[in-house]
Amino acid sequence: MQLIPAIDLKDGQCVRLKQGRMEDNTVFSSDPLATATRWRDEGAERLHIVDLDGAFAGEPRNAAIIGEICSSLPDLKVQVGGGIRDRQIARAYFDVGVQWLIVGTQAVREPEFVARLCEEQPGQVIVGLDARDGKVALNGWAEASTADAMELARSFQGVGVSAIVYTDINRDGMMQGFNRQATAQLAEAIDIPVIASGGVSSYDDIAHLCTIEAHGVSGAILGRAIYDGQISLPQALQQVSQSAGAA
Repeated sequence: MQLIPAIDLKDGQCVRLKQGRMEDNTVFSSDPLATATRWRDEGAERLHIVDLDGAFAGEPRNAAIIGEICSSLPDLKVQVGGGIRDRQIARAYFDVGVQWLIVGTQAVREPEFVARLCEEQPGQVIVGLDARDGKVALNGWAEASTADAMELARSFQGVGVSAIVYTDINRDGMMQGFNRQATAQLAEAIDIPVIASGGVSSYDDIAHLCTIEAHGVSGAILGRAIYDGQISLPQALQQVSQSAGAA
């Protein structure tokens, strides 16, 4: 079970949203590199970065900051989402050292884009499924779609997608725990590893994640809980290590 701290970028700052609402944001840091360094120093091996401005604009808005993090912390593996809509954008991110790209909106609008990217960059493409009541949301969660999250996930089996990041929007940033049932159902329904996101907020959540790892949940993204101090990243990593040792 891999725990992945999140950095959400808005106007060059580290923020956390509630249920994806851009107007309901809390600024946690004006120095994203310092924040990334903190999570690296506390034991993180992987970082989840979302360009929130890019997700709404449909093209990167914080790419320079992301590139700086990659070049300054080469030992920290980085996955990036938000505004990745074409191969030129994807190539630019890979060129600065991003390890994985998360494709969300474009995965719904142009599934072939994901397949082509998987062919060009094997093992480095993740599909982000951000769902509200089971339906995938687009453009930074601002636009609803009729795409069913489960069906869309199944459609990417055999394409080469390395993981699915599944977020229940209604839980994101609300500190109410992640959607255990939907996450487990998705993981059991597909043969692509699932990364849980949206609402992981307690050590009990992490303990539960460890119990469903064998069913296909390979990791979890930690956001507001580690910024608010509800979860200590080093303690959570130790909890996961102890769980793995006892298995």
